[in-house]
Amino acid sequence: MHLRIAHLYPRRMSIYGDRGNVTTLVRRARWRDIAVSVDEVEREDALEAKRYDLFFFGGGQDQEQDTVARDLAKKGPGIREAIRGGAAALAVCGGYQLFGRYYQPAEADRLAGIGIFDAHTEAGPRRFIGNVTATPEADGLGGIPLVGFENHSGLTFLGGTARPLAVVRTGHGNNGHDKTEGCVAGSAVGTYLHGSLLPKNPHLADWLLLRALRRRHTDLPGLRPLDDALEQDVNESLAGRAA
Repeated sequence: MHLRIAHLYPRRMSIYGDRGNVTTLVRRARWRDIAVSVDEVEREDALEAKRYDLFFFGGGQDQEQDTVARDLAKKGPGIREAIRGGAAALAVCGGYQLFGRYYQPAEADRLAGIGIFDAHTEAGPRRFIGNVTATPEADGLGGIPLVGFENHSGLTFLGGTARPLAVVRTGHGNNGHDKTEGCVAGSAVGTYLHGSLLPKNPHLADWLLLRALRRRHTDLPGLRPLDDALEQDVNESLAGRAA
């Protein structure tokens, strides 16, 4: 069994510990004796999207988003096809925005997204900064809270076909108004949670791993349990602190 991960634009879009999400996915797969390869895909690189089982796209500043958006438009059709075919994805903050329909900065031209999520983002008048605790809404994540750190001024609004990843208990989430956090489309997840997200939310990491692996191994019943006592303690501690 071999898991193939594409890390999109790691030199330009990987802030607030986002790279740690890839490290977590790799470690949790290898602890289960699953082979993993990670390809870093930059602007100048060709992307054979159908090769990959999981895509990761981190956050960045507006300048970096503008730089990668034009290239992402070329890679977008392949990524959409792979995700529709069962590949998983995790897109954080700026990556989340560009996996939506568009991002409208405050004083620049609109950046077209690739439409993985039925969502759009407008620049807001204030930054949302701080710890977040949210209750998962996505099927298969159970009642364990999602915890993370948000730092964004973009206001993301979900369309009629979109499903939120979670409901905010503390923090602001997508836009500070409707209590939603993130978005789920098939096996793709978008979120504003940095920190990095997956080390302290192993249930989400395994949710992504299982769906990525089932793209090629449809009869896989589940993942072998790991000793997540430390990760669970961190999750509970951060949820309590945020509350």
